[in-house]
Amino acid sequence: MEEFKTWFSEWFNTHYYHILYKNRNQQEARDFIENLVAFLKIPKSKTLLDLACGKGRHSIFLNSLGYKVIGADLSKNSIEYANQFANKDLSFVVQDMREPFLFSVDAVFNMFTSFGYFDDDAEDIKVLQNIANSLPDDGIAVIDYMNVNKVIENLVSNEVVTRDELQFHIRRKVKQGFIIKEIDLTDQGEEYHFMERVKAINLEKFTKYCQQANLTIQHTFGNYQLDPFNLQTSDRLILILSK
Repeated sequence: MEEFKTWFSEWFNTHYYHILYKNRNQQEARDFIENLVAFLKIPKSKTLLDLACGKGRHSIFLNSLGYKVIGADLSKNSIEYANQFANKDLSFVVQDMREPFLFSVDAVFNMFTSFGYFDDDAEDIKVLQNIANSLPDDGIAVIDYMNVNKVIENLVSNEVVTRDELQFHIRRKVKQGFIIKEIDLTDQGEEYHFMERVKAINLEKFTKYCQQANLTIQHTFGNYQLDPFNLQTSDRLILILSK
């Protein structure tokens, strides 16, 4: 079980993680952010937190729209990389989302399934409590999660993905309430094994989490175009939360 507890600190801190996911659609991410900002009507004077920001792609784009942005992530390597883009209105910090935030913001964005990593539900609820505590009374939080119902229904159990001449052998399964992805690769004769393990949190469970964190789900969307959430067909479960 110990490898499950630490998988995220190891995997997210390696360059192989960024190689595997290098083909993520940047334009789709930018369109999503623009759709969110337009829907939420967040004034440009506000400060935003990009929680679990990785190398800062969302943070950088939010900042380019005129917002003051803090990007926070557990991975020291990612924050080190992101810091090259820092300016007076864009900063990056190493932050375990389970630990209290040492700053206040007007809105929190948690993007691309950067939630549900922990064994104990209490730790996931603690993350939501930390989000709530960082916000003013009229603050807003966005959780961009997968639609676990559709993901489980369409799970690809075995797949080989080639990136930069590296072959990532990926196995997926659902076990004990988690969606698990095991990743094996060989690089210059060295064999590596990584995993991703994300809790299968559906809308009902998110609702219970939020109640315990004194957050209210105001809106749910099913994709990056902000179409209504559908349990069977939506790719994403995007939550708009308020205190």
